[in-house]
Amino acid sequence: MEPQREWFEKNYYEILGVSEKATAKEITKAYRKLARELHPDANPGNAAAEDRFKEASSAYEVLGDDEKRKAYDEVRRLGPIPGGFGGMGGGGRFNTRFDQGGDLGDVLGGMFGRGRRGRRDSQAVRQRGDDLEADLHLDFGDAVHGLTTVIHLTSDAVCSVCTGTGAEPGSAPRRCATCGGTGVLDDNQGLFSFSRPCTTCAGRGSVIDDPCRACQGTGVERRPREIKVRIPAGVQDGQRIRLEGRGGPGRNGGPPGDLFVRVHVGAHPLFGRRGNDLTLVAPVTFAEAALGADIRVPTLEGGAVTIRIPAGTRSGRTFRVKGKGAGDKGDLLVVVDVVVPDEMSAEERAAIEALASVTTRSPRDHLGV
Repeated sequence: MEPQREWFEKNYYEILGVSEKATAKEITKAYRKLARELHPDANPGNAAAEDRFKEASSAYEVLGDDEKRKAYDEVRRLGPIPGGFGGMGGGGRFNTRFDQGGDLGDVLGGMFGRGRRGRRDSQAVRQRGDDLEADLHLDFGDAVHGLTTVIHLTSDAVCSVCTGTGAEPGSAPRRCATCGGTGVLDDNQGLFSFSRPCTTCAGRGSVIDDPCRACQGTGVERRPREIKVRIPAGVQDGQRIRLEGRGGPGRNGGPPGDLFVRVHVGAHPLFGRRGNDLTLVAPVTFAEAALGADIRVPTLEGGAVTIRIPAGTRSGRTFRVKGKGAGDKGDLLVVVDVVVPDEMSAEERAAIEALASVTTRSPRDHLGV
């Protein structure tokens, strides 16, 4: 791993808006947020946003890779080079090591796996594809039981004409003679050298003499895609499902990104959710609650179960029906709601008045008023 000139000039942590002690997850989260805000598709014609998008991508390419981040942190720990890249005066941290008998070329060679005149044998830098996001709207029942469905989205994909080579069918890219296929050039700075992208092949390591007419030599085209996705039983509203390798295509042989599917679950007219449990409100009459009764309640599968309501059941009491919830571990929670009639027949009113006349205890006696 060799240091890039940009590593000494830019603070990638500030670019992504994270601390130097940020975890890999925090770095990825910060990059994805910036990528969504600054992506050219979201800011058409905004050159400043495009520049910031490229800058954030460069920062994540280093900080998102454990090996590159370790090397970058070591460069920052050593500090800036006094007098610029060509000078060694000024008493900075590099001079301290040099004055103690160390060789700066050996120091950097030990850090990044090469001597000051070491030969580069690495190939062009592979770039991982972008992570993509898509929304999926599900019915309540489909979310509970799970299903296999198809997501439709328009995104970058491997060119269907050249299959990603960037060259017109019948031709092929050739190795770049300027960089020898490495995709980088060494910029000698005395005791050591920095690497920069090859200006001939733009860092790809190869040159395309006859570019594909469909993708103009990029190997990537924007087109509609259909992606099959398996939704597990019991998926929650707002949950994100990761489909590894189904995101944007990689560059220079790099791996594709991932696709994150955000699930939106519609409401059900009868049932609700508490984790893996389903909830159902079951209205009962005063007589059923007071005297006890067996009542029938529906299940999400379409059948029904019988629940025994004990005498003296109060409104709000919950009864659990095992195995009738979401997934294998969920239950059905039946909440009793004692209904007070707003319209009564003459016979019903007479019966209630008779009950009131023989009632001797008030439920408010404990209030003391």
